[in-house]
Amino acid sequence: MRVQTEARRACGGPGAARGWRHGVLALAAVVAVLQGAPARALPGDPPYEEQLLRLAEILGGLHHLRPLCGSNEGQLWRDKMNALITAEEPSPERKRRIVERFNTSYRSLAEIHRTCTPAATEIIERYLSEGGKLTREIVVRYGRP
Repeated sequence: MRVQTEARRACGGPGAARGWRHGVLALAAVVAVLQGAPARALPGDPPYEEQLLRLAEILGGLHHLRPLCGSNEGQLWRDKMNALITAEEPSPERKRRIVERFNTSYRSLAEIHRTCTPAATEIIERYLSEGGKLTREIVVRYGRP
């Protein structure tokens, strides 16, 4: 009970039960995404595979959240994902794993975020920052994507 009380307080006070429930749902979705996808690159994958898979997750999340929060970018994030796959020329199995990460992220966030909320906006900001950082690291270190 004390944990629930602390969580409610962190979400805005005693009347914030709805916010607390939303936080629990968000946590459940994150756990589902992490459980559903392999955590590590497989033997034979390039050394940047884990970063590339994370980038695919980010692109999938942005593909759902950006339009939800009013951006008028059309298929921009799906197009970026397709460009990444084209640049990588992955094996069919590796392509399946990359696309799976994109789709799992998209679906998981779609289950939680049906309207633009401050939490969705925060995720967008974090994803844009992390995605930019991952892209720079991969390009600088490995000359990809």
